[in-house]
Amino acid sequence: MEISFFKKSLARDAPPEDATVHAKALWYDKKGDWNNAHHLIRDVEDKNASWIHAYLHRKEGDVTNADYWYRLAGKKRYSGTIEEEWEELLTTLIH
Repeated sequence: MEISFFKKSLARDAPPEDATVHAKALWYDKKGDWNNAHHLIRDVEDKNASWIHAYLHRKEGDVTNADYWYRLAGKKRYSGTIEEEWEELLTTLIH
């Protein structure tokens, strides 16, 4: 999936059907639905899901929980803005 296609899909009511669970979580987060994004990603057990999970908890202001998930992802807490981290996640996860 192309990043430009993914971003255009944000104007719709649902994420692209062929999007991965990771991309769907980012889609719902960008649409302002933190709870749905968290629900989708919380039980996925891979480093990218842990990174998204960390990002979501950082966004909500739960830094202690975010740091736990960053460790599981093998990353340090992101030092840029929430928006910059979302963009980096998108770039990393969608090719």
